[in-house]
Amino acid sequence: MRIRALGAGALALGLALGLAACGGDDDGGAGAAAATSAAPAPSTPAAPDAAASGPFGPACSTIPKSGEGSFTGMADDPVATAASNNPALSTLVTAVKKAGLADTLNSAKDITVFAPTNDAFAKIPKKDLDAVLADKKKLTAVLTYHVVPGRQAPSALGAGDFKTLQGGTVATSGSGESYKVADASVVCGNVPTRNATVYIIDSVLMPK
Repeated sequence: MRIRALGAGALALGLALGLAACGGDDDGGAGAAAATSAAPAPSTPAAPDAAASGPFGPACSTIPKSGEGSFTGMADDPVATAASNNPALSTLVTAVKKAGLADTLNSAKDITVFAPTNDAFAKIPKKDLDAVLADKKKLTAVLTYHVVPGRQAPSALGAGDFKTLQGGTVATSGSGESYKVADASVVCGNVPTRNATVYIIDSVLMPK
């Protein structure tokens, strides 16, 4: 994996430039076709996007109901701090600290983070995981591959192709309450923090 190591300062600058260059607004222009039939077709209610109103997914039931690790508590904190209060993300938090990215993520403005669970990291053979955790350059590349500009709503993930802070792209797909980020499934999505929207996923994304 030939990826240039990025210091926290360079990452912060790169993130600022990336957000300016590829803002995450989804310009879903809605040109409605004019009706041509004599009798209008009966209206069918659009399928509601169950994820649009708040967090969704099977793992959301494991989030604490109160305190700093609850949805309300996480909404008050910047993303790295919010993740540190979620027991299911402790391995991710350790990795973020090892890479020196906590301040960069906390100070970023309007980002989306795909956050692997502890179980997601456990899928990686221990020898390989330990090697990545010990290599700051590789670790930085892997972690920044999980960050994209803008607070992406679930509807934007339906058929998305996002440029990551690492520089590569990641594809998303799905609808309703079922979404994929590359080959990973969203297990608790649309989680707000002070400066980011978080989608908790069941596998670690690996940049090419």
